[in-house]
Amino acid sequence: MTGVSAILNGIFEPGLFTSEPVRVAVVVGGVVSLVSAVVGVFTVIRGQSFAGHSLGDLGTTGGSGAFLVGANPLWGFVAFALVGAGAMELFEARRPRQRDMATGIVLGAGLGIAALFLYLGTTRSNTTGATITILFGSMFVIRASMIPVFVLLSLSALAVVALLYRPLLLSAVSPDIAHARGVPVRTVGILYLLALAVAVSLSCVTIGAVLSTAVLIGPAAAALRLTKRPGLAITWAALIAVAVTWLGILLAYDSYYWPPARRGWPVSFFVVALVFVVYLLADLASRRKARRQSAHAVARREDRVGLPGDSDRTGPAGLGAR
Repeated sequence: MTGVSAILNGIFEPGLFTSEPVRVAVVVGGVVSLVSAVVGVFTVIRGQSFAGHSLGDLGTTGGSGAFLVGANPLWGFVAFALVGAGAMELFEARRPRQRDMATGIVLGAGLGIAALFLYLGTTRSNTTGATITILFGSMFVIRASMIPVFVLLSLSALAVVALLYRPLLLSAVSPDIAHARGVPVRTVGILYLLALAVAVSLSCVTIGAVLSTAVLIGPAAAALRLTKRPGLAITWAALIAVAVTWLGILLAYDSYYWPPARRGWPVSFFVVALVFVVYLLADLASRRKARRQSAHAVARREDRVGLPGDSDRTGPAGLGAR
């Protein structure tokens, strides 16, 4: 029992369960990773990973602008992400190439403004804390009073996805067929982008604008390597996202006790690293499953037609030989 206690004490460092910043990080991180994973599955299926990444970069503009005026960065992230999503849809791009072009144009304009805001922020202040927080996030500095806001925004994004579940899937497979069946493809696309903007904004606050794509795309991509069924993929993505986020929080807290510096490593690093490892494992499992299925298919075909040379033994020549 002493050995088990030592292991547990090594995993759960002193003060972990009584620390308010850790409790807030667990709640906010779990909620944000959940909504990011669900929205991320549709992002991957619809081939709009670039749009998700771009909205995260556009969030830099809003976050840095919020710091300049002394507002909460969350509102800046959400506001500019929503504006960016609406601007992307103004180009009425239905094809992947058209969507990428529209996204690139909006992204370039947003990053130009972000560069100005970050410059003004660094020249007016002697600290770079604001820039680091915007780019790389920090779950441990989120106030407990913001939890209801995170939950409400997350529920709004999940509600949009739930209401548009079938139209989203159909329009992802073929916008033309969806339009022929009466699906308002453009309206569905706009609402989906708004839900995507909210999800990305929340992840920008927790792990930073630069790394927000990892939580949005990573768990979803890993889940879709494990299964092609959308409903099951959403479940897998949610479990993976919440697990890597909570484990990342645990490792970040424990890193304060690691020698020699004892300064702690950022949560965002651990979360992104774990997402990468999980995707590699999912990809490996998918490849092994594909090889097994291919081998079984070959074996079934051989069983149906018989092994080479069987026809010689069962044909007239074979009968004559016997």
